[in-house]
Amino acid sequence: MEPFVKQHQQECGRFVLESWERGAPDGRLAAGFTGRHGGVSAKPYDSLNLAFHVGDVPEHVIENRRRIAGALGFSLEDWTCGEQVHSGDVAIVRAGDRGRGSLDRDSAFQDTDGLVTNVPGILLTSFYADCVPLYFWDPATEAVGLAHAGWKGTVAGIAGNMVSAMTSEYGSDPSQIRAAIGPSIGACCYEVDDRVMERVRQLLLSPQDSEENPQSAMYIDKGNGKYMLNLKEINRRIMIKAGILAEHIECTTWCTSCNNDLFFSYRKDGGTTGRMASWIGMRKR
Repeated sequence: MEPFVKQHQQECGRFVLESWERGAPDGRLAAGFTGRHGGVSAKPYDSLNLAFHVGDVPEHVIENRRRIAGALGFSLEDWTCGEQVHSGDVAIVRAGDRGRGSLDRDSAFQDTDGLVTNVPGILLTSFYADCVPLYFWDPATEAVGLAHAGWKGTVAGIAGNMVSAMTSEYGSDPSQIRAAIGPSIGACCYEVDDRVMERVRQLLLSPQDSEENPQSAMYIDKGNGKYMLNLKEINRRIMIKAGILAEHIECTTWCTSCNNDLFFSYRKDGGTTGRMASWIGMRKR
């Protein structure tokens, strides 16, 4: 069953991680992903663009963020994000960091693609137009995290780095961490070349792993130096190798390229488009 459920008749387009929200105590957990509709941005960022770096009018981005935060029971001052660079780096978000990046790029966590916190009232966010959003939640410690995983972040091991950060900073037990993989470009649409595959192959697993988990689930060789790459599955396996139980990982069926009417897609939109946001946070008691 699809874990990211489209919310109908809402002012802002949202896809909510319903099983997590239902399973959290007192309904305090907010987790999900935005669509492309329900904002104020004009073409080609129409309409719920949530990122400053694409060239949109900053005031439109701020209004879009305000709408999403308010719909989730947070404020714009709670919105906290990083300046993503397709790295494997993870930042620890403390109480004094609340709101970093909400109004401009300069105040965001620089050179950061992963964020973790255990502070209630902070809304972690990150931005996408085909890359893979990764979600982490430890019910025992109430630590939460987000990671932005394009192919570069994936091969940099950001999924494993998130688990390590939660373990070292909050004492999380990897076997108790819940993880989810959100809407992103699927293997049906994500064609890469030998340059990318050379890096991916360096990551791909020991001979024993290959026997138990055939690489055909991670990529298909089309010939002539072209491959269809399944970043969702690769990140799922990295999570498992980091100690997260397979039964604790939920994976979307949404492809941002196939569903370009609902999502921004860098590839489908020709490189000039808006950005969706992932979000996760624990509401204050």
